[in-house]
Amino acid sequence: MSFDPAQALRLAHETLAIEAAAVLGLQRRLNSDFSRAVAMVLGVTGRVVVMGMGKSGHIGRKIAATLASTGTPAMFVHPAEASHGDLGMVMPVDVVLAISNSGEADELTTLLPLIRRMGAPLVAMTGNPQSTLGRNADLVLDSSVEREACPLNLAPTASTTAQMALGDALAMALLDARGFKTEDFARSHPGGALGRRLLTRVMDIMRSGEAVPRVGPEADFSVLMREMTRKGLGASAVVDDDGRALGIFTDGDLRRLVETGRDLRALTAREVMHGTPRHVRSDALAAEAAKLMEQHRVTVLLVHDADGRLVGAINSNDLMRAKVI
Repeated sequence: MSFDPAQALRLAHETLAIEAAAVLGLQRRLNSDFSRAVAMVLGVTGRVVVMGMGKSGHIGRKIAATLASTGTPAMFVHPAEASHGDLGMVMPVDVVLAISNSGEADELTTLLPLIRRMGAPLVAMTGNPQSTLGRNADLVLDSSVEREACPLNLAPTASTTAQMALGDALAMALLDARGFKTEDFARSHPGGALGRRLLTRVMDIMRSGEAVPRVGPEADFSVLMREMTRKGLGASAVVDDDGRALGIFTDGDLRRLVETGRDLRALTAREVMHGTPRHVRSDALAAEAAKLMEQHRVTVLLVHDADGRLVGAINSNDLMRAKVI
């Protein structure tokens, strides 16, 4: 065995070019069957049951997962297992999406009469619309490709890429038709970084109550500094008697004030505060707070309720601890 780096790079470029052409070729073959397939899925009260053997089966699992996470109930059923009892998972209220590049996979074609007898609508995703699968389907999504990226033109490569892309297109069309929103997406992705970004709200991680540094506008500078030191936020809100923020004083403001050479002991919180504090509502997403900090180049935000009263504060460290950023 000999390794040629230049040959490896050439094949990599060729593979990407072939697979990109395969995906672009799908656009030319999309027709009314695609729209009818979307309408068919929207019209059933059950799930999309995805089936496929071999590499098409692996793609089918991913398509089922994408559908389920974007508002279309779906599951994958292995055709071989379906012949040994798992076909009982399929109901007449479901729609079956069968995937096979050749359209002649024995494990899949064996099930076609049973699926037809059951009355479940059948959508075929195949590279051969005239195949056994294509002829027995209610609708056909043509996933054919001119050639595989495999140098031997054997291993499923461009064909599975085309299947994946066509499945994504179907999922996105259904997502749009259902009016699927960010909030819906968050409910199906509660875990990990994505879940934290979509579900965590400012109120969940903000400092509240006595943990929020605050002083009145006439507080001496020494009082202001003690409050900042004690609460460890790197800033203090300046609030009126009604609990509304008039301003904020930060560590950065302190450094700039020291540079002026003024007698700090004679100053009040009102005289040193920054009168336009950046703030966020308590029910806003924590990701929105992170965006505001980045946009305005600040590390602290005051948090207010629906009535505009100060209810908390949040800084970049709080967001990092919550793994929002």
